[in-house]
Amino acid sequence: MARRHSARDDGDGLGDGGGDGSPGGEGAGYPAGDPDAGTGRGAGRGLGRRRFLGYVLAAPTLTVAAQLGAEALAPRRAEAAAPGLVPSLPGPAEVLDLNDLLTAAALPTSHLVTITLHTDGTAHFALPRAEVGQGVTTSSAMLIAEELDLPLDKVRVTLADARPELLFNQLTGGSNTTVSTYTPLRVAAAVARGRLLRAASLALGEAVSTLTTKAGAVLSPTGASLGYGELAERAAALTGTAVEVTLKDRARFRVIGTGQRRLDALDAVTGRKKFAMDLRIPDALPTMVCRPPTINGTVRSVANLPEVRAMPGVTDVVTVSTGVAVRARTFGQCIDAIRALRVSWGPGTAEGASDATVLEKLRRAELPLAVPPLDLLTQAVDARFTFHFASNAALETNCAVADVRADSAEIWASLKAPIVAQERIALSLGLPPSAVRVHVTEGGGSFGRKLFADAAHEAAEISRALGKPVKLMWHRTDDFRQGRTHPMSTSRVRATYALGEILTYEQRHTSVVTDFGHGVGEVLTAEAARLPVADLTFSETMFQLTQISPYHLGVTTQLLSETDKGFNTGSMRNIYSPNVRCAQELVLDEVARRTGQDRYEMRRRLVKDARARAVLEKAAEVGEWGRTMTPGTAQGIAVHAEYHSFVAVLAEIDCRPGTTGRKIRDAYTGPRVTKVVCAVDVGLAVNPLGLEAQMTGGIADGIALTLTSGLHLRDGHFLEGSWDQYFYTRQWNTPPELEIIVMPPTGDQPGGAGELAVAGAMAAVACAYGRATGAMPTVFPVNHHEPLAFTPLPTVPPVPASPADGRDRAL
Repeated sequence: MARRHSARDDGDGLGDGGGDGSPGGEGAGYPAGDPDAGTGRGAGRGLGRRRFLGYVLAAPTLTVAAQLGAEALAPRRAEAAAPGLVPSLPGPAEVLDLNDLLTAAALPTSHLVTITLHTDGTAHFALPRAEVGQGVTTSSAMLIAEELDLPLDKVRVTLADARPELLFNQLTGGSNTTVSTYTPLRVAAAVARGRLLRAASLALGEAVSTLTTKAGAVLSPTGASLGYGELAERAAALTGTAVEVTLKDRARFRVIGTGQRRLDALDAVTGRKKFAMDLRIPDALPTMVCRPPTINGTVRSVANLPEVRAMPGVTDVVTVSTGVAVRARTFGQCIDAIRALRVSWGPGTAEGASDATVLEKLRRAELPLAVPPLDLLTQAVDARFTFHFASNAALETNCAVADVRADSAEIWASLKAPIVAQERIALSLGLPPSAVRVHVTEGGGSFGRKLFADAAHEAAEISRALGKPVKLMWHRTDDFRQGRTHPMSTSRVRATYALGEILTYEQRHTSVVTDFGHGVGEVLTAEAARLPVADLTFSETMFQLTQISPYHLGVTTQLLSETDKGFNTGSMRNIYSPNVRCAQELVLDEVARRTGQDRYEMRRRLVKDARARAVLEKAAEVGEWGRTMTPGTAQGIAVHAEYHSFVAVLAEIDCRPGTTGRKIRDAYTGPRVTKVVCAVDVGLAVNPLGLEAQMTGGIADGIALTLTSGLHLRDGHFLEGSWDQYFYTRQWNTPPELEIIVMPPTGDQPGGAGELAVAGAMAAVACAYGRATGAMPTVFPVNHHEPLAFTPLPTVPPVPASPADGRDRAL
């Protein structure tokens, strides 16, 4: 895959955390001179020259924290519609979005998150978020290195255990990690820097104002130098002390804004990175579960327990709420035992359900449209889009280690809501939360999946039943058939227009219930999200706080309705946005076609925000919008706005028979996206290289959701049982041309980025597909039809036999 990178870094490319030579201690701050002062570029959410309060905490070595208030948030500015357009009122998410809510919720406990400087000159930070491959440990280290003037390789970032006192400040979701930690980490690091300068001043007998910091040392104009490690204990405090600091101006950044490779990259590619299954917990043996053939089925009886318990390596077999658990010396022996079990199963929660029956429920639950087309005065585009179930399986299957004793429990797992996991596990075990320790391990992917602690709960239940530690791993087939899914949904859309202008836009999105049982990071909101009636209220709130239409479409309404709680669902990457945005962009394309407008020019005219217009123009320019295309190929373009960030994606697709008919073993080929240009504006990109990676992954997700990746539901179970059958975007199906353009900074704070590209890519690919085929697609993925491109695996036994032809497939 050819890949060009045109990100712009405002720094000088130095990655060693070198200081800018600015003098000053606590409260002294940095010289003024923001290059964007008075230009409007940093307006709206910029920090400006505000001073912040931090703390030096009582500890043997220097330990610091930040204390922030509501002043860390600022309202957005709405732009007026261009003359001649029918303006749209701002939606709820344009006033306060989910990211704003999560950031505000984290502020009150920001002072509980600390940075410690050690005598070896390293700084340590226990990040209260999950690292699941998105690179937040690297970006967090960059923030600390920048403000502390410390080399990046001297910053150690680990993952914090569950800490109930953090309340809403230990939830990983909504593209919020970098946004919510950006100011607290910088404030704490600035406090540490000031304290080190003060300690050096006393040691050297020189005024603080004459000293500077660089690369982990305090420098004197006389040539004297003291390393941070030498000063760590001298800078420590006996009692807590409040300190006021001013942060660096963006013009003086040397780390933030530069492209940095991930700090854990080498460990990841050499196999040294530790995931849950890599941990060596005493006596924790491999454990797996024999699961029912239908979704959430139950165990009635087991016919051959003694026989299975006597199999080689098997130590225990026990019935639990989710199936029959097997503990053995190896995972291979677990699989052999699961395949040998003869279980009588009771019905599940989606017994007999199929794609057709769920679709019928969705259509019955659709909310009515309110604005009819007026004959002779207006015309309308009416469309209904269907989005099938999609798997929320990550590359790393669900895993957890549990050691439950009579009066305590210890859990190890990759968790994005560890406080909820701790409190719910404690409740199920009849223990106080303080008796349950939950360790957050690094995870091999998530995209929302690890918001749910299914494996941790299951491991705790098994360990309690056996009275022994267990190392639980789900089989890949378990992930696809009993794991979390993105709900099946429909979008009913009507757009009325006259004289080339859109007058009204209505969208009624109807979905299988999305489980928000993780709440916003602690058990009270988690339980509220599961209550009858309250669950729909919670879902509607999440919908309204995430959905932004980037265009002026006249009177605009977007509403959610939900139905059917029989499925295991979750907030897969971008929650509702990919489906909602895809439907809207397709309808815009249809309006443009009917009114004879250029699809790009119409969007450029309708777009609400200057930043959205800038990314749209950049993607169109670099992607050569409007160039002559071969019949059967076409371009599509789309804009997506969320969490104070904007993205525009231009995609080119090849739907010619020679492409769609190509044969690849055990694969669905179909259309191929041949080129993608993505322009992204996140305000301030902390790590442009990491941002580029996020966009690349999101584009692959969007391509998959449009063309190939969906689950087929039949007789109460999903037919797909592996990545071989769930056709995520493969290397041979990715665009040969891919360009990610990171726009110059448009503010002093970062916006959300983790989910940003998915919706834009899905919509752009769908629009390109519609133009290439001459018909607007309405069912996604477009390959969701029969006959299937694979032979479904059996449901009994639930774990398929291991393939014996691996060598042949590698040739």
